Amino acid sequence: MKKIVLAGGTGFIGTYLAKKFTNEQQTQILMISRRKGHIAWNDQEAIVAALDGADMLINLAGKSVNCRYDEKNKELILNSRIDTTNILGSAIEACHTPPRTWFNSSTATIYRHADDKPMTEEQGEIGSGFSVEVAKEWERAFFSFLLPQTRQIALRIAIVLGPGGGVMTPYVNLVKYGLGGVQGTGKQKFSWIHVEDLYRIILFLQERAELSGVINCASPYPVTNKELMEQLRLALNRGTGLPSPKWLLELGARLIQTETELVLKSRWVIPDRLCKAGFQFTYDTLNKALADILKR
Repeated sequence: MKKIVLAGGTGFIGTYLAKKFTNEQQTQILMISRRKGHIAWNDQEAIVAALDGADMLINLAGKSVNCRYDEKNKELILNSRIDTTNILGSAIEACHTPPRTWFNSSTATIYRHADDKPMTEEQGEIGSGFSVEVAKEWERAFFSFLLPQTRQIALRIAIVLGPGGGVMTPYVNLVKYGLGGVQGTGKQKFSWIHVEDLYRIILFLQERAELSGVINCASPYPVTNKELMEQLRLALNRGTGLPSPKWLLELGARLIQTETELVLKSRWVIPDRLCKAGFQFTYDTLNKALADILKR
């Protein structure tokens, strides 16, 4: 039986991946997290034992960015990513039989606000600001490890959509309560991926030994915020929705302790390397993804 180590895998994405790998791939899942019953982050010996002989390591660890960017949260967001990546890299170095592949989360937010052209792995332009600096430091820590027996892949993941979690719940609630109009100008790009395709991407990359480095994990067909809200209203049978101008979003973000960047930044990200390698998305368009998610 193959062994997969999921680090920080207790959230929406990790729970989905653990279930899929267990049910469909007949794999043993070992979890590293702060939760009781899992391998603890401060137990280096147990982490090395878990990683020794593993087929792959998938690291999803990091404090949620759905918070206000005060100095305390900024420090927690950055350190939770850098520290866990360094712990895992050091553990792999101590393994007799290191994992074949180390998938480390990154984020499509690493690219600049883009409303003029799409961002690919080769031609994409790195942005600026706190979120981008976190992404850059995260990848720098990851690729600082030179691991000749372990292939390293940084997954630059777009906004993940799926049943029962992620960003779908707040978006659906906005539409249900009549607030499903455009947010800001509505022209900002919304790059997204169905969680099932993220799972399939990991399987695909595991079998393609020639692929390493950074990989954009996003649907090949991003939409604008206006198109996103229109398709959500259509899927939920809501004819209209009140728009949310920038000033109102700023006020609301303060009230619910988050940042407007999550909604207003234009993320126009294309999975160029995956498409050229022949990966076929199950949910390439938003209407397919919403039809699957909202029927459950």
